[in-house]
Amino acid sequence: MNQRTDDKGWLNRLSPQWAGEGAAILAMAAVALWTVFRPAPEVLPDFTDFERVEVRKEAFFDFLAPIVTTENERVLEQRRELLAIAPQVSDEEPLPLFDRYFMRRLAAEYELAWPGESREETLALLERRVDIVPEALALVQAAKESGWGRSRFARQGNNLFGHWCYARGCGLVPSRRDTGAAHEVAAFDSVRQSVRRYIHNLNTHDSYLPLRRIRAAEREAGVEPRALSLADGLIRYSERREAYVEEIKQIIRANRALISEVIGERPGTAVASASAGEP
Repeated sequence: MNQRTDDKGWLNRLSPQWAGEGAAILAMAAVALWTVFRPAPEVLPDFTDFERVEVRKEAFFDFLAPIVTTENERVLEQRRELLAIAPQVSDEEPLPLFDRYFMRRLAAEYELAWPGESREETLALLERRVDIVPEALALVQAAKESGWGRSRFARQGNNLFGHWCYARGCGLVPSRRDTGAAHEVAAFDSVRQSVRRYIHNLNTHDSYLPLRRIRAAEREAGVEPRALSLADGLIRYSERREAYVEEIKQIIRANRALISEVIGERPGTAVASASAGEP
């Protein structure tokens, strides 16, 4: 006789507290396995080899889209676990041990402290920060900031998004840097590292609080975050401000069909399918 016929899972046999902690253990184990078996660094192709503009664009999106998708999936998994724990969060009662551990690690990654002055307030901040960046927005910003992968900073430093750094030797010195300026353009070990920094930057930096508010409002309205909407939150990404935002929107619109085609070629990915319908 199969003794597991009526077994609904080992978590159900535990007390509610330990069931919650068991779920947190599984989540942490999944993250640990991802760390061990994470994809090998992708090598940036030489996009100067593509003479035809349309071929270059498609090659650039084909290369970058899977990286953006997997990085978004990583964030989305964190968000799922966060939302699973959220109903237990209260300023009156502490969380179970392993849930506390998860929340401390997650908060630290997103540049917050857990529990902070208020667990409920910190939870609200995390719910706003731990979320995806629409593929269309990431692809278009990478194209704009890196000259479709052909810039010196992309080729020599895997920097597709124009990130700066301020420690001497942290990156590449711009040839037209103003006298007295100390910044460099950050260098990354891989394109994936550059994409992860970009998503992290939008999710944590004070300059992009407007973007996070727009995204949270779309979540509350029951829609997936949309590239054109979130672009309005990039007002401080460039000194050009409104002109930069409008240019990003124009590039999204101009390449809508190509982006949807590239994303649509990889069905089965929640982030990809959610972004494909309406950038």
